This record gives sequence, structure tokens and C-alpha cells, in this order.
Amino acid sequence: MAADTAARPEEAQQELDRPSATRFSPEEEAALLSESNADKSTANELFKSAQYSQAISVYDRALAAVPDYLEYEIAVLKSNIAACHLKLSDWKAAVEEATKSLEALDRLETPPASKSDDDEVAGSDGAPSRPPGHGNGLDKHLHHAAAAPTMDHDDGGVVELADDEENDVEALQKIEKDDRRKDDIRRIRTKALMRRARAKSEQGGWGNLQGALEDYQTLSPLSSSLAPSDAKIVTTALRSLPARVAAAKETEMGEMMGKLKDLGNGFLKPFGLSTDSFKFEKDEKTGGYSIGMNG
Repeated sequence: MAADTAARPEEAQQELDRPSATRFSPEEEAALLSESNADKSTANELFKSAQYSQAISVYDRALAAVPDYLEYEIAVLKSNIAACHLKLSDWKAAVEEATKSLEALDRLETPPASKSDDDEVAGSDGAPSRPPGHGNGLDKHLHHAAAAPTMDHDDGGVVELADDEENDVEALQKIEKDDRRKDDIRRIRTKALMRRARAKSEQGGWGNLQGALEDYQTLSPLSSSLAPSDAKIVTTALRSLPARVAAAKETEMGEMMGKLKDLGNGFLKPFGLSTDSFKFEKDEKTGGYSIGMNG
């Protein structure tokens, strides 16, 4: 899964149909995350010491402790597991785990649609039907936050924030926290895309190479924020993959035509015919084939 896209109507309905995850109390959630983070730290050390199979087992244990609704934590662990599979050259497993990481981030960035009038509902084009902050008081908070706090001169010059100004501060703190989370999500998404793209490229085949190309194309606009080594990988892949995709497509189309020819010969043999009685002409514009009688 690859680029940031808004949920389509059917996807939104699927989210509504998903069973609700069990919600834990703040204390229970903190305890579970503490357990998971301890296992994750152990797995990180195993990874650094090149014990990749053992790291996968401990990452899985860390994953089992994470509540189902904490999508970010799930995405991080899945991406780490994908990195282990890359080290083991298990390309298929790496693709699967990186994809699960990206899917968790998609769910995090596109919350399930709600039937409540207080929640945002995506329009037919996938965009929110109301602009962010509309109707939820956030615009009001931002408006007030621009104004300087008032001072009560009757209390010896001590500045006290009025209730609405305290709300302004809380709103701004929430915005800053959300921005940090968005940066974290973007960072994990980038890692998962890099890992999936490499795994698909190594796995080979028309479909995998096309998928790798699409992932690298998604990463290309982010090149300025990538590590220099990653940016170089993206640039190199975008130059080399189109030719590999075309070659793989040609090979697989040729193999498919060979299988169809064998199948056709089986049907035609009782009639004293074979596929050699027909000619296959390739349309260079579309890559498709037309069939006609020889002679």
C-alpha cells in the first residue's frame, strides 16, 4: 500500500463493519505498552547483533502486547519485522510485513467514518465534507490564541489566563503534539515504503517490479527529507526499474502465450488442427495480440 490516499466509500464502510477493539483503561494500556517496549528494546539489540530470526520472535511478542487500536505502535513493529526479513533475504515476508505497517498507518490517518453529526464524513470524492476545524471550536481557539493574554491590574500584576485562554493553550499544545505525530507517521511510512520497494525489487516478476516502481515513485517527492543514501537508492531505482518492468512484462506475456498455445493444441488436435494453423500478431501500440488463420 503505498501513497497517502483518502478512503473510498467502500473502504469507509469496511471500517464501520470492523469489530471494535477492546479499549483498556489508561493504567492497563500503559502497562501493556511498557511490556511491549521492553520486548521491542530487546529485539532491537538482537537486530543490531545480526540475530534476525530471534529478533522477529521477540518483535512478535512485543506486538502481542500492543492493544489492537494502537495503530502507530503496530506499524513501527511491523516495519521492524520487515527489516529483519530483508536481512534474511525473505522477500515475500518482508513485503507482507511492510504492507501491514503501511495499512496500520492508513487506518491511523483515516479514522473510521462515524454516523455522528459531530464527526467528519468523507464526501463522494474522498475529501472531508467540512474543512478541518470547522464546527469543532478549533478555529475559535486559533483566533483567540493570536490575541495577547489580558492582565488583571487589580492583583498586583500577576497574569492569569481566563478559561477560554487556557483552552487556547491546550488547543495549541494539541496541535503541536499532532504535528509531531504526523512527522513520526511520515518517518515510519517512508521506512516501510523503502523496505517494501526493495523487497519487491529483489523478489522480481512483472507485478512485483511494477509495485516497487510505484513505491519509489511515491517516495520520490520526499527525496529532500530522505537520508542521502536512501535518496540515492530512490533515484537509481527510478532510472533502472522501468526497463526491468518492461522486460519482465515481455517475458511473462511470452510465457502466457506459450501456455495458451499448448492449451489450444490440446483442444484442436481432435480436429486435425493446431495453433500453427493460426498466426498471432502483436499490436506494438497496446502489447496485445490478434489471431488469424495462416494461408
